Amino acid sequence: MCGRFALFYQLAELIRQFGLDEFPSELGPRYNIAPGQQIAVVSSPRPDWRRLSLMRWGLIPHWAKEPPRGASLINARGETVTEKPAFRSCFQERRCLVPASGFYEWKRQGKEKLPHFLAPPDDGVLALAGLWDRWRAPDGALVDSCSIITTGANRTMEPIHDRMPV
Repeated sequence: MCGRFALFYQLAELIRQFGLDEFPSELGPRYNIAPGQQIAVVSSPRPDWRRLSLMRWGLIPHWAKEPPRGASLINARGETVTEKPAFRSCFQERRCLVPASGFYEWKRQGKEKLPHFLAPPDDGVLALAGLWDRWRAPDGALVDSCSIITTGANRTMEPIHDRMPV
């Protein structure tokens, strides 16, 4: 968990909701955001400034020699985020919010997986807790990337999956 989510709010609504000072000029609706894609992330480079920027979903620690393979590090377990080397300094210095209209989870029923879309009852925007880092690629390019923090499921989520985003 959390392996897919959606964001279909208008940019003007996100600006209002998060009090953004800086944002990309265009941000269209997305209904099936997957690991490895660029996602909208709210960060605060200084206390009085909030920025919405695009980051790769799947954290690449700043000290990594190369990006992790596949969809690893898309989530950070909240229970161990202060202990794991990939997340420890991010938790101390580079926290963020990931705006979402809702997230997808699949419930196993026998051999099948049934999709569920979980969203706030008032159709409001969710702010998923996240961590981000900046990695310098071998060619010198800077890559901003992030993970979504997860925790154990609450009563609503338990029948579907054992984890959920913070």
